[in-house]
Amino acid sequence: MKLWQKGAAAHEKVDHFTVGKDREYDLVLAQYDCQASSAHAKMLAKIGLIRSEEAEQLVAVLTEIQQQAEAGTFTIEKEFEDMHSKIEHVLTERLGDLGKKIHTARSRNDQVLVAMHLYIKYELGAIKTQVTALFDLLLSLAEKHQNELMPGYTHLQVAMPSSFGLWFSAYAESLIDDLYFWQSAYKIADQNPLGSAAGYGSAFPIDRDFTTKALNFSQLKINSVAAQMSRGKLEKSAAMALSAIGSTLAKFSMDVCLYMGQDFNFISFPDNLTTGSSIMPHKKNPDLFELVRGKCNSVQALPNQLALLTSNLPSGYHRELQLAKGPIIDAIQEIKGCLEILLFSLPTIQVAKDSTTQKKYDYLFSVDTLNQEVLAGKPFRDAYRDLGNAIEKGEYQPNREVKHTHLGSIGNLGLEQIREKIKPFLS
Repeated sequence: MKLWQKGAAAHEKVDHFTVGKDREYDLVLAQYDCQASSAHAKMLAKIGLIRSEEAEQLVAVLTEIQQQAEAGTFTIEKEFEDMHSKIEHVLTERLGDLGKKIHTARSRNDQVLVAMHLYIKYELGAIKTQVTALFDLLLSLAEKHQNELMPGYTHLQVAMPSSFGLWFSAYAESLIDDLYFWQSAYKIADQNPLGSAAGYGSAFPIDRDFTTKALNFSQLKINSVAAQMSRGKLEKSAAMALSAIGSTLAKFSMDVCLYMGQDFNFISFPDNLTTGSSIMPHKKNPDLFELVRGKCNSVQALPNQLALLTSNLPSGYHRELQLAKGPIIDAIQEIKGCLEILLFSLPTIQVAKDSTTQKKYDYLFSVDTLNQEVLAGKPFRDAYRDLGNAIEKGEYQPNREVKHTHLGSIGNLGLEQIREKIKPFLS
């Protein structure tokens, strides 16, 4: 069954090519399509196109389908092109001609668009909950390990003293930057496109403010063409938010992979969170974090993929917009999975103590040794030259007494100030 079909069926090859994996992705979106259809049915009753009792009948069946979709028992058989045709078929089968009225004053275009808005809005909310939970976990680890030094690196070379507190809280604060991207994506998703129909509105006297309130959108996408043009932009904005989060998670996971290695040996995890080798009995591989790194790096490619998909499209609907559906659904699930595994594994992290006391880290303290000379009155350039010469001659003696006091340094992490920064996202 195809909602657009008027007579002869499309060739099987055409059907297979145009539908692709849409049925699979529509199983994810079906509950949101039912939610929007229920609001639409109530609106049709409000403006007098159907009776109130008819709207109640439609909503009752749609609620049943929505519950099936939420439970994972809803199916879309091959004879149906998508969720819309299957849902309308069920309504017609159960309610007769009344089921055929659900599509009044609506197009598949705004139907799938509002489902995507509802889905992305919901999933962004779920992701924010995970991100703020990870933020809390990282700050608690920072507080727990704030006095434990670790080497800091630039150019992958020993640079200056850092601490596990500074490392953990750096990633916590980076997540706040990612939430700024999230905020932008959420605002775009939190607009109601329903009522734009095929992109040019409807001759029916529909009440779009009613469906906006019924679906709990904070705003209406007013212009019907602008509503249709949000297809692609909606997915791209969400992809930017996912990419930002993915960038932070990938970088953190790369650190973990390095620091678990024998050459660093700064951190470790229990055996049940690592994997072994088929021939090397000593191995404890950081597979979890390597996969987080890889998955998140793949997600970072998504904004470019969607930009290339949509960049040369004029206004109005075009079928390739369908191709934006799958990648964003997959990326959302990948990011949620990565956040979940980090929240599961990080509470068990084991931090090495006294790692900076090893001789190979003597040069970590060269800057602090230099600064002590400057504080004693020696001009910086003279102190820098003299210490450089001492290092060259093998006469350098590190001063391991680290006294960093400014805000954001290893001696003053500013954890409370970082907590204050995230508060706007907690309401």
